[in-house]
Amino acid sequence: MEITSLQNNKVKEWMKLSKKKYRDEMGLFIVEDEHLIEEANKKQLVQTLLVQKGYHHSFVGLPEIIVTDEIIKKLSSTVSTNHILAICKKPIQQIEPKRCILLDQVQDPGNVGTIIRTAYAFGFDTIILSKDCCDEYSSKVIRSTQGALFHINIIRDDLKEQIQSLQKRGIKVYGTSLQGAKELQSFPQESLVSFVLGNEGNGVSDEILSLCDDKIYIEMNRFESLNVAIAGGILAYYFRK
Repeated sequence: MEITSLQNNKVKEWMKLSKKKYRDEMGLFIVEDEHLIEEANKKQLVQTLLVQKGYHHSFVGLPEIIVTDEIIKKLSSTVSTNHILAICKKPIQQIEPKRCILLDQVQDPGNVGTIIRTAYAFGFDTIILSKDCCDEYSSKVIRSTQGALFHINIIRDDLKEQIQSLQKRGIKVYGTSLQGAKELQSFPQESLVSFVLGNEGNGVSDEILSLCDDKIYIEMNRFESLNVAIAGGILAYYFRK
């Protein structure tokens, strides 16, 4: 199959995937860059490849549609040259979370993507996003994860319910805070643990902190606080599995 017009109905549908509302409604998202497409394909998430006419790729056996360079550029989120895109379906999450990083209203897609990548690197099985976090399927988040998004459990839900569920199963949940918290090094380096990172400007909300088993502070010499993704990396390394 070949599509050459930007006015084609399929192209118009794919263009909607730049917005979270339509990604949620359709259960689909766009992946750019061949190495990210390869990672998505490992989890059998690729629904259709969109391939620029005349471009040769290494993916075998996947449904594909030949499109023009103009269509590729219209659907791409970056100015870098893409020759192939993938329309992917959102994965169905099936595992019971045990080692989690919970994000409370984290807004920057670069931060969310970096935290997902870091969590996967250090043996965490799940990222739990509050409902008002930025969308994990935005193009910038996907790029920032470097493919980790496709290999870790992602849940978007009410954090209060998720924290209580973890605690009922005997999993400690720690909140990060600058007030009334214990130094990180005072905590045992246990592997069955979860922790909460907060909004870039306001940190973890008081309501969420009140539900946590304890509060953690990363001791520093010159600054009071760190970028949320950096803080997440330090905590993930400390509690690595």
